[in-house]
Amino acid sequence: MLNSAQVKDHGLSDVTGHQPVSLDDVYAAQEVIRERLAPTPLITHPLLSKALGCEAQVKLENTHEIGSFKIRGGLNLLAVMPAMERRLGLVTATRGNHGQSLAYAARAHEVPCTIFVPEGNNEDKTAAMTALGAQVVVEGHDFDAAWAASERFAKETGARSVHPAKEPELIAGVATLALEMLEQSAQSFDTVFVPVGGGSIASGTALVFKTLSSKTRIIGVQAENAPAQFHAWQTGKKQPFVVTETVADGLAVRIPVDFTMGIMRSLVDDMLLVSEEEIYAAIRCYAATVHQMAEGAGAVSLAGAMQMREDLVGQRVGLVLTGGNIEAHTLIDALSERAPSFRPQAMPMYPIGEMDYGY
Repeated sequence: MLNSAQVKDHGLSDVTGHQPVSLDDVYAAQEVIRERLAPTPLITHPLLSKALGCEAQVKLENTHEIGSFKIRGGLNLLAVMPAMERRLGLVTATRGNHGQSLAYAARAHEVPCTIFVPEGNNEDKTAAMTALGAQVVVEGHDFDAAWAASERFAKETGARSVHPAKEPELIAGVATLALEMLEQSAQSFDTVFVPVGGGSIASGTALVFKTLSSKTRIIGVQAENAPAQFHAWQTGKKQPFVVTETVADGLAVRIPVDFTMGIMRSLVDDMLLVSEEEIYAAIRCYAATVHQMAEGAGAVSLAGAMQMREDLVGQRVGLVLTGGNIEAHTLIDALSERAPSFRPQAMPMYPIGEMDYGY
């Protein structure tokens, strides 16, 4: 494969045109991130390839200091944010990894950071954000309710509001992992699987691959217990959905995100829904083959590939293991095959018109 310098000089055009994030934005983010982060490994294992019937390579984003790909976006955003905005402080909402990313970057730049999390949030992720110096506020029953609370806080205090999937700098930052995959691989990928929550990694990865490796299929994978983005991608309609409990808590978005959906609908080739049982099986498979811990959201790429294994025979397949921040009891349940079964409630939910969801 071409390295980044060769790609820039190779006369390849940006197929995304009007998109809010360009390939040049991703290259600029790469220059920022290289100063602070080493490239994460791209590895393979014969047992994983055998299980999938293809040549599978895994991008280990769980090896970052905060255990998640999100660190790329936070570092890029804070590096380019005007000093005046930094002085106002930052506020966001998260299920964990985006919050850790923002807290990590804010600490590096000595910027106050307030993070809203929903009730019952992953305790380990909440503790990590606090340890990184953020003020963590518990409010709301799910991510979207916590986001609405963070928006009210921003209006009251003047803090700079940072949505996890509506900032071009965040998308450009996380998209650098796709550049690394192209640089690290000797040959092009036939198919790449990425998780879909708010859509930052799916849209960023699709942007890079469709520009530099246009024949590569990009498959987005979402938990069937939180299918709002899947439905929006399929229909083009922005319709909230009830979110049932899911081990892929980082993907539990109730309201589709317009900002990333426009990119995904134009560049992502297909989307899949995976069950809780399939996600737990993928967590076990990662542990048994490449010997890596994957949180639920980080394992859905493999769950999607396992679901499509008959279509992948003989292909070169990329899997993005986005995060390893799994709670001990969840890992024990997965490895012992005691995974709970949460019945999907894929029922459209229409929010009351007066409610402010921050969109």
